[in-house]
Amino acid sequence: MSDPQEMCPKCKSPLGDIVETASGKKFQRCSKGSWNAQTKQKEGCDYIKWIAVEPKPLDEKCPKCGSTLVLQVTRFGKKMKKCSMGGWDKETKKPTGCDYIEWINGTTEPLPDKCPDCGKPLVLFTTSAGKRMIKCSTSGWDKTAKQATGCLYVQWLKHGEQVSTGTRDNPSG
Repeated sequence: MSDPQEMCPKCKSPLGDIVETASGKKFQRCSKGSWNAQTKQKEGCDYIKWIAVEPKPLDEKCPKCGSTLVLQVTRFGKKMKKCSMGGWDKETKKPTGCDYIEWINGTTEPLPDKCPDCGKPLVLFTTSAGKRMIKCSTSGWDKTAKQATGCLYVQWLKHGEQVSTGTRDNPSG
């Protein structure tokens, strides 16, 4: 349990342990509340305290000013590299200091299997929020039309699920 002094503002019960999501965000749930994975619903007290994730220094230098870059996670789970000398003025809604930011998109790793729909290679794609999927290497996204392009094969992986290779249909083999 967390510090016994920290109480839920809704029901006055103690807050539970700090939990980290797959995307790196942290939160504390009221000890009288829980998440039902089967119904995908909150049960009991629904209070959640989100904890700001502190930026992590990286072993990289800012290309603009030479200061250390940090890895920052937004409240929505998006990740970015930003200059440690940069900040944000909430009142003027403008950046302060060095304004270098590099958004981190997902990562793609080739897999040995072939797409069961079109026979092209499959890839393991990990979103910037940590969600993982196996998809056809020809798939893409048209931002203007807001629709998928190429082959539409996608298999989302559950949190912690490992990729098994060589078990899918192999049309060429």
